[in-house]
Amino acid sequence: MAFIKYEVNENVGVITIDRPKALNALNTDVLAELSAVLDGVDLDTVRALIITGSGDKSFVAGADIAEMSTKTLEEGVAFYRAGNAVMRKVETFPLPVIAAVNGFALGGGNELAMSCDIRICSENAVFGQPEVGLGITPGFGGTQRLARIVSPGIAKQFIYTATNFKADKALAIGLVNAVYPQEQLMDEAMKLAKKIAAQAPIAVRACKKCINDGLDKAMDDAIEVECVVGGACFGSEDQKEGMANFLRKKDDPLKVKQVAFKNA
Repeated sequence: MAFIKYEVNENVGVITIDRPKALNALNTDVLAELSAVLDGVDLDTVRALIITGSGDKSFVAGADIAEMSTKTLEEGVAFYRAGNAVMRKVETFPLPVIAAVNGFALGGGNELAMSCDIRICSENAVFGQPEVGLGITPGFGGTQRLARIVSPGIAKQFIYTATNFKADKALAIGLVNAVYPQEQLMDEAMKLAKKIAAQAPIAVRACKKCINDGLDKAMDDAIEVECVVGGACFGSEDQKEGMANFLRKKDDPLKVKQVAFKNA
């Protein structure tokens, strides 16, 4: 891989966009490599993913403007579709995905972060969808996910005005879960990922599917998703051992020990 680094730390996979001279901008090659890395994740051993950018300036500064500037109408549509396919792969990936935003997350960078389940960032992070200033729209899901994550009104304001905003604002509007000093970001991301990885993997994956599949459904239909997907956890070894462990310690819940859950 020329632009993506992937390593595994115990049960946590770390994907790093590694194109620092271009502030980790997404071009066709980067998108293809990211898709390939996701396809290669060992779902039998890895239980959570972290996506971050190389260096201390940029998570992903956006899609590659130099590449986009010469595209025709047909090529522009194809590029948007290719980018959206990768974002959806992240969003629907079986494992929880944490974005560790370590700097600029503009355009496609913000869209990649929003495709992740959880976003945390460094104090120097900057977010935004500046596309209208370039004569285009957000193309990797920005018009859709930002409105769903924060609110339609706030999303429209930032998108229509091409206004960038810093980490404190991102936290205030609910785009990120937490803000950390730059030097602590990856440690905090790993701490969070390992806490997720310590839970029952079948149940965690089922929770992700329940939340994602239910978001766009009416409540009655969404509840049925929970009943079917969540109910399927019953009978698994994780469910049996998890509940047995609780019942063994039911008289003193504070002494319930973490179960060493098997891989899904």
